[in-house]
Amino acid sequence: MTRRIDHLVIAVHDLDKAADLYRRLGFQVGARNRHSWGTENRIVQFPGAFLELITVGEGARIPPHEQGRFSFGAFVRDYLNDREGLAMLVLDSPDAKADAAAFAEKGIGAFEPFHFERKGRRPDGTETVVAFSLAFAADKAAPKAGFFVCQQHFPENFWNPAFQVHENGATGLATVALAAPDPDRCKRFLTDFTGAVPTSPALHDLSFRLADSHLDVMTPDDAAESYVSVEAEMNQPCFVAFTLRVEDLPALSKRLDAAEMPYQHVGSRLVVPASAAFGVAVAFEATQ
Repeated sequence: MTRRIDHLVIAVHDLDKAADLYRRLGFQVGARNRHSWGTENRIVQFPGAFLELITVGEGARIPPHEQGRFSFGAFVRDYLNDREGLAMLVLDSPDAKADAAAFAEKGIGAFEPFHFERKGRRPDGTETVVAFSLAFAADKAAPKAGFFVCQQHFPENFWNPAFQVHENGATGLATVALAAPDPDRCKRFLTDFTGAVPTSPALHDLSFRLADSHLDVMTPDDAAESYVSVEAEMNQPCFVAFTLRVEDLPALSKRLDAAEMPYQHVGSRLVVPASAAFGVAVAFEATQ
């Protein structure tokens, strides 16, 4: 089974300012939601995938990591103690319990599945309930890069075409980039986590083909060359960028100019540097 990217977790200190930035980029940004343990998010949704802008809200009661239990809230909190940016990669799961068992067998995640529910809102403002089960994996060599899979229990309450229409013409995720001092050291973990066998598009780089996107692993120097400005950790792997497909790249360029948003042309992409986008480079490429 080839997995798809379910969502990306982007940790920020100021959720409203981050939402404003993504609106300036031309995205429809969802309402503020709160998890029971105190993290708060806003969502940018596409068909089958989404961006989760997340912060730690006031009065949060974050449970600690425990033996056999991975604390999503603690990971986000600890990440934000050091930096903002793309904190976690989430793939889809048809059965989080089975995935948790498989991760344990492979030695990449001896954690119990985590289930939670929260309230959501339909486009007409009425309330609904969404529920998720998560299975976490962890690479000890990459403490600032989070990995888990997500099983949606009421997908009909979550995915909504009305939330997937964006003024910039974005249609979905194309790639996510992980910068690593030695990409080959990530190979075994990422192969076990994604279930994909990587290719090597460049001398030191790796690319994992997912259902409709790629996970690209590259050195910090290669990441900086590909994404203009990245905020990479020089001594450990971390996520530094992602690319979205858009229907009309020239129209997006005009939009970014009008919004006075910094960006550069890099090959066939437009790239908003990490320095202007809460620690993660946001790139756009034409829908094929």
